[in-house]
Amino acid sequence: MGKRRGGRELLRSLSKKQKKHLRDFGEEHPFYDKVSGRPEATQICELSETSDKSSAESDSEPEVEQVSVYHKLLATLKPCPESESEEEEDESESEEDGESETEMDSEGSQEVGEADGGEEDKNDVPDQEEVTATDTAEWMLGQEQADGTDTSCDPSHGVIEFTDVKHESEFSLETNFMEDESGDCNADKRDSNSSQAFSEDPFKQHMDKELEEKEVEEMSTLPRTSSQSKWPRLGQLTFSSSLEKHKILKADRDVDVKQLYLHKPLESTWPKVNKQFLPSVSKPSDPSFTPLQRELFCIMNTYRDLFYPERNALTNGEEIRHAYCLHALNHVLKANAQVLSNNAKRRDQKPGTDNDDYRDQGLTRPKVLMIVPFRECALRIVHILISLLEVNDKRKIDVSNKKRFKGEFGSDPEEKPPNLKRPEDYEAIFAGNIDDHFRIGVAILQKSMRLYAPFYSSDIIIASPLGMRTIIGAEGEKKRDFDFLSSIEILIIDQADIYLMQNWEHVLHLMKHINLLPLDSHGVDFSRVRMLNLNNWSKYYRQTLLFSALQDPQINSVFNKHCFNYVGQVAVRNVPLRGSISHVVVQLPHVFRKLEAENLTSVIDARFQFFIDKVLPEYRDAIMSHTLIYVPSYFDYVRLRNYFKKEELNFTHICEYTKKAAVCRARRFFLKGEKQFLLFTERFHFYKRYTIKGIRNLIFYELPTYSHFYGEICNMMKATDNGVDATWTCTVLYSKYDAQKLAAVVGIERTAQMLQSKKNVHLFVTGENE
Repeated sequence: MGKRRGGRELLRSLSKKQKKHLRDFGEEHPFYDKVSGRPEATQICELSETSDKSSAESDSEPEVEQVSVYHKLLATLKPCPESESEEEEDESESEEDGESETEMDSEGSQEVGEADGGEEDKNDVPDQEEVTATDTAEWMLGQEQADGTDTSCDPSHGVIEFTDVKHESEFSLETNFMEDESGDCNADKRDSNSSQAFSEDPFKQHMDKELEEKEVEEMSTLPRTSSQSKWPRLGQLTFSSSLEKHKILKADRDVDVKQLYLHKPLESTWPKVNKQFLPSVSKPSDPSFTPLQRELFCIMNTYRDLFYPERNALTNGEEIRHAYCLHALNHVLKANAQVLSNNAKRRDQKPGTDNDDYRDQGLTRPKVLMIVPFRECALRIVHILISLLEVNDKRKIDVSNKKRFKGEFGSDPEEKPPNLKRPEDYEAIFAGNIDDHFRIGVAILQKSMRLYAPFYSSDIIIASPLGMRTIIGAEGEKKRDFDFLSSIEILIIDQADIYLMQNWEHVLHLMKHINLLPLDSHGVDFSRVRMLNLNNWSKYYRQTLLFSALQDPQINSVFNKHCFNYVGQVAVRNVPLRGSISHVVVQLPHVFRKLEAENLTSVIDARFQFFIDKVLPEYRDAIMSHTLIYVPSYFDYVRLRNYFKKEELNFTHICEYTKKAAVCRARRFFLKGEKQFLLFTERFHFYKRYTIKGIRNLIFYELPTYSHFYGEICNMMKATDNGVDATWTCTVLYSKYDAQKLAAVVGIERTAQMLQSKKNVHLFVTGENE
């Protein structure tokens, strides 16, 4: 065979069919070869009109020449599967199509097998038919391997993680050293010369603490002792711990950044990143934290568990997100710096010497797990982490797979309907990409960040509860994995209240599989593993940060039963002085009816029986038409729906699973009075926020999870313009186990009176008399 053509100009003159053959087989078709001293070959190129003639000519060639050509072909393929000329040809071809190969490698937005030639194949159908399925598969496999992309990212292989082999060695902690990672290595060493300052670092104090078996037994058996404290911004705090030696933390009014022991680059980047939340004129002693962030970070930095139930998407949501991102990144950078520093020390030590002072790792690499409800939240977290690592505009960090991340986690502003009007809190919660099934691994070094890292090569995992549930799996499933959760040191659950509207079972399932001993070693060096991990005491060192917009018994249960931090727990316990009933603007009598239940498990049945025996008979009359029944729980909704069908009552129903056409039909029937009752679920209101017109009588089967929903539902009555204000009614069912929800609606003083009073009916009037 002849020599392959070179040069981009000649390459661009090739047809699509020639390029395709070049890409599939690594060489041009022999039909187009230029062979010196072979006039008959040139004669074939000029005169061949059919494939039969060309095949006849090729058959007439000497057999010896065919063998030599075969060996020549092998000689060109043996040195490496991807020659420099092939790279130039692929690069020029991608430039012709408007897509640069180098950009694809650096951004990692999609596999090369999908990008290269994808547009060409669509436009050239006959060529696609000529190539067999085997050839196409082999070519895609070769291209994936050449680009460093593992085929395990294909869902058909059963592995969901994106594996980027190209950046594996760069982000491997085992093969890197401190000198290679940080240019300020000498400065860091000078700062660490002071052993006293190093020992005061909260990270070192927490991770180097060696618990005794007696202390572990006490934490497992003894009840927690608690104490109260009041802080200026957070309010009433409850400190609890199972160990006797716990200190009550006091609020620092002024915090110096240097006293927080932040990792080197964060001291300079944090004030710039957090500048948007600071007032124009700030105190010289505290220039980088808001009052809320200052008190929250003081608790986070002591590695205590924290429960903050006053997160608001409109006011302080982004402040809190920035604060815990700073804490998580500070922890990861310190942990990785310790490993890299010990790598250098072990490299310099004499061979044959065993030193047990280098235990600085867990059984698996992931250290921080962030649970967030939507992809938009993950997008904002990654942007904060990137901005915290960039010291200045000139020093940009290298973020791999950034383009792919933006494409999968970003949103298109044009997708949102332009005339959709919803409350401000709804707009804040459901902004951006609201897909709730995702997970992504992030590997972090001081100058670079790797997105879509395999979980076992990641420092931070950002995921939704559903995304974690699908990879953890259930007992009996073949494809399930939770070993990467074995050494989680910081667990952040943000916007926990939204998971009540999604599926709370996913959160409980996650908490049962975190900090368990892994089933496989995953290539760990056991000489570097901390003893706390080998002793299966990881859960006693894990810090849990729980943020929610409300206090709920299910959220409290996770904080009380699944958090075992030996340092202790801190919970914000502010009581609402004024309830959401004050936001009801229509003049409306509110009747609160108390039901009795023996215990918490019997409340569900007691409420249903109380409703059908004492409440529903009062509304069966035709006069009490246009009655909306607000049901927070979907299981209660199904139970009521089945009962209404059995009793053949005139009703319609709307839930989160109802199709749009059925919703419109139900709203129309209810407005015109064709249906007397409307069963209405809380989740539908949470996700849609439709205004239901025609309400005259309102029944809260149970107090709403979000207290402001009470005012929103009651204020829907003003949308009815028929002058029947005097007939409006509102009935609420509650029990003594609904104390938290009741206090959020009517206030703490009224709640105390209603729970202590022997009367079962309490009446309040809002509007003009409120």
